[in-house]
Amino acid sequence: MFEEFLGIPAHPLLIHAAVVFVPLLALTTVAYALVPFLRPHIRLVLAGLAVLGPGAAIMARLSGDAFFERMRERGRVTDGFIPVIERHQGYGENTMWAAIALGVVTLALVFFIAPSGAALRYAGTAGGTGGTRAITLALTVVSLVAAAIALYYVIRTGDSGSKAVWEGQ
Repeated sequence: MFEEFLGIPAHPLLIHAAVVFVPLLALTTVAYALVPFLRPHIRLVLAGLAVLGPGAAIMARLSGDAFFERMRERGRVTDGFIPVIERHQGYGENTMWAAIALGVVTLALVFFIAPSGAALRYAGTAGGTGGTRAITLALTVVSLVAAAIALYYVIRTGDSGSKAVWEGQ
């Protein structure tokens, strides 16, 4: 399923979705967390990105595994190149899990932090209490950390993949 699209290997096509949607998710999450007046304007887009980003990362990871197996079956992967591919696969797996974590945290951020930034919804506490502020702060911090980790792994995965293709390293 993840090998080809119209006769073209799927992985080189699908990685571009992950390279676009995961960083876009990370940056939009940061904006939602830190800039309250933007929240009403980007909330629905962010919820969509929270699904698209991880989905793209999963598709890139699965298509990468299929691409590697296809190349190995055809004898196009040398023993010396396997460590390069394994390093790239490791980064790809980390990217996938980081994107999934970011998507979950982002959905929590969108669900629990009201667009106005003034109140926490569905938390069972009165607006403005210490509990509300603590949950808002915790979600903000966790979302910023998750965004940074996802960005880091997208960059590392893309760098290792491009070096593998263009430089053989």
